Amino acid sequence: MANTFLKSKGLEVGKSLVEDDKLDLAREIMAKAVENQVEIILPKDVIVAPEVSENAKGTLKDVEDVAEDDMILDIGKESLKDIEGSLSKAKTVVLNGPCGVFEIEKFSHGTIELAKILAKLDATVIVGGGDSVAAVEKAGVADDLTHISTGGGASLEMLEGKKLPGIEAVEEA
Repeated sequence: MANTFLKSKGLEVGKSLVEDDKLDLAREIMAKAVENQVEIILPKDVIVAPEVSENAKGTLKDVEDVAEDDMILDIGKESLKDIEGSLSKAKTVVLNGPCGVFEIEKFSHGTIELAKILAKLDATVIVGGGDSVAAVEKAGVADDLTHISTGGGASLEMLEGKKLPGIEAVEEA
């Protein structure tokens, strides 16, 4: 998701995963955030490689230095510091998705460290989605979080106020 926001700001994201059809939406969200004095934290530094592979060599770069042939595969330490600083004030945190390709060890640092940061917070921490659950389990902090669910999409729909068929069926019974 962050790559889409970075690209919508005119930054090069190379061969990274991006939702090009959501660039305008990303711009709208950022404009509304400014208008409502809401901070959106985007990575300052990232780990890039030419491909997603166990053998790929990861390189730390500032987001402004990402090249055409790079793939953003994780966030860097400065980005983690920014996130940690903002989360220290949070009362509720929802995690939906990893920071990088955490399935590959060399690109898992951002996701694992974020999970550890979340576990230390004095906040309600909700983790939604199979990848997110796998990440907090890999970090060894699943038991330190308020709630974890493999239903990431459903969790987000519930937060949006949408009706969930399973919940509706139980309420009607």
